[in-house]
Amino acid sequence: MGRREQREQIFRLLFRVEFHAWEEMPQQTDLFQEQIKQPVEEDGLAARDRDIAYITQKYGRIQEKLPQIDSMINEKAEGWSISRMGKVEVTLLRLGVYEILYDQDVPVNVAINEAVELAKKYGQDNSGAFVNAVLAKFLPSADGEQQ
Repeated sequence: MGRREQREQIFRLLFRVEFHAWEEMPQQTDLFQEQIKQPVEEDGLAARDRDIAYITQKYGRIQEKLPQIDSMINEKAEGWSISRMGKVEVTLLRLGVYEILYDQDVPVNVAINEAVELAKKYGQDNSGAFVNAVLAKFLPSADGEQQ
């Protein structure tokens, strides 16, 4: 499984946060792991143990920072709050902000591009543009500070 597929799986696991209580998420994570071990009909691919470990670990790191990430999103998304955004967009913003600010292995432009592509795939017609606009506010300016 490549990084793009891993990121999509992280998105799908993180998306469950919107529908389940925090205390249910360990069970949801276990269920998710079992589901992605099964071959996908279209391509016959199944997640390997190292893919599952990467997906689960990154999801856990994102989940630990969700309160801070949500606060930053609410601050940067002028005129919007997380409670008013679509669940797909919120999840992709969380993933994108985490990758921009906390994941040194992901270049900023890759984090934004991948979030936009997932928004186009899973969101509504304008989701890609919305995700792009909000994540762009997290780009460091010339002096190294966030915009």
